[in-house]
Amino acid sequence: MTEFGKTLTVTTTPIPGLIVLDLPVHGDARGWFKENWQRQKMTAAGIDLPDFGPVQNNVSFNDAVGTTRGIHAEPWDKYVSVATGRIFGAWVDLREGDTFGAVYTTEIDPSQAIFVPRGVGNSYQTLEPDTAYTYLVNDHWSPTATYTFLNLADDTAAIDWPIPLDTVEISEKDKNHPRLADVIPMPPKKTLVTGANGQLGRALRAEFGDHPGIEYTTRDTLDLTSPDLPTARQWRDYATIINAAAYTKVDTAETPEGRTDAWAANVTAVAALARIATDNGITLVHISSDYVFDGTKQSAYTPTDPLSPLGVYGQTKAAGDAIVSTVPRHYILRTSWVIGDGNNFVRTMATLAERGINPKVVNDQTGRLTFTTDIAVAVRTLLDSRAPHGVYNITSTGHPQTWYDIARDVYQLTGHDPDRITGVSTDDYFANTTSPTAPRPRNSVLDITSAHLEDVPGDGRRRLEAYLTS
Repeated sequence: MTEFGKTLTVTTTPIPGLIVLDLPVHGDARGWFKENWQRQKMTAAGIDLPDFGPVQNNVSFNDAVGTTRGIHAEPWDKYVSVATGRIFGAWVDLREGDTFGAVYTTEIDPSQAIFVPRGVGNSYQTLEPDTAYTYLVNDHWSPTATYTFLNLADDTAAIDWPIPLDTVEISEKDKNHPRLADVIPMPPKKTLVTGANGQLGRALRAEFGDHPGIEYTTRDTLDLTSPDLPTARQWRDYATIINAAAYTKVDTAETPEGRTDAWAANVTAVAALARIATDNGITLVHISSDYVFDGTKQSAYTPTDPLSPLGVYGQTKAAGDAIVSTVPRHYILRTSWVIGDGNNFVRTMATLAERGINPKVVNDQTGRLTFTTDIAVAVRTLLDSRAPHGVYNITSTGHPQTWYDIARDVYQLTGHDPDRITGVSTDDYFANTTSPTAPRPRNSVLDITSAHLEDVPGDGRRRLEAYLTS
């Protein structure tokens, strides 16, 4: 008998992410009515399924009592309910991890539903004739997807079926599923890192390491501007995309060809990733820049300051930020003056010092260095801590400096006379340049007082010294 008048509530289970919902069912002499899936009310009730994103609704009609199906684990989430009749449901965690093999059972009638996370084995046995079992899923069936199965009679799971399995209707395929000891656990969703050969990409490789769940791509292995990108991967298999790919030639971006390339990499490709992330419930991590600001603010820029880019590069980065901010699950890490494994300002200054060259360096642009190792740690910290989605600033700590100050530090730390460097204004530095040059923000100082990243960045001077001696 279906219970009427329940309050919309949720009950957790021993299987992480598997939750049982009591649904309000309204009935009278004519029959009954329920809102089987109501996103707005569920979110308001604190049921954390706003990004479930179902794409298909399936109904399995069962004539006889005792019809038994399962145990099937698919690489997508399910929202299971009953339209008519009643079932005994059994779920087994078949995911990699400490809860592998955990079992939960309960009876479900039209006044209950259960959310089944990806990789949790699902099975049921009908307790009434003419039972209509219905479920929403957030991905379409694919012959290339990874499926995991468990035998209904497995001794380890030891499910106490209300009707003995040797007396009920079961398919031959379900009878022959493996025992728990032979089940290959379903791996967690993967992380995709783009731009894996760049300065940041190499730091991300060092931070996250070689792991079956981490995929590193370059322009040669995944073209982010290709119209085929939406079908280039089985995107529902990914939990996170870390976008370390970008066009960073700020001066070349001011040329016709550079402008086209900058917009393609920093906007068109980002828009494609944002669409994929939104459609597939993926967390998108995006690296931004101080160039999204014009540098006229008299104090440090906060994550909430309005964008005001000067040149083409800054405009493309600002556009990318605006696009990524629309993704339900996103982190934008805003950086300045990035230094990592590769060609950069610090390496150039160290080389000039060694070669006996006395350079002119601009002394009217102020900011802080950001080391790629700190960016990589910040990315991991935000993901592991499940920090609130949004914009975060990440640079080294310490007193802001000009490029001239940093050049002097490089010379001194490498055993050379810092007085060999001459400070000049930005205008004077580019006065005799005939090729296009991008406008630079004079103030690139970012406010890094974030509760979620406060322990990540180190002092800029100490980071610089360690970098030069590594």
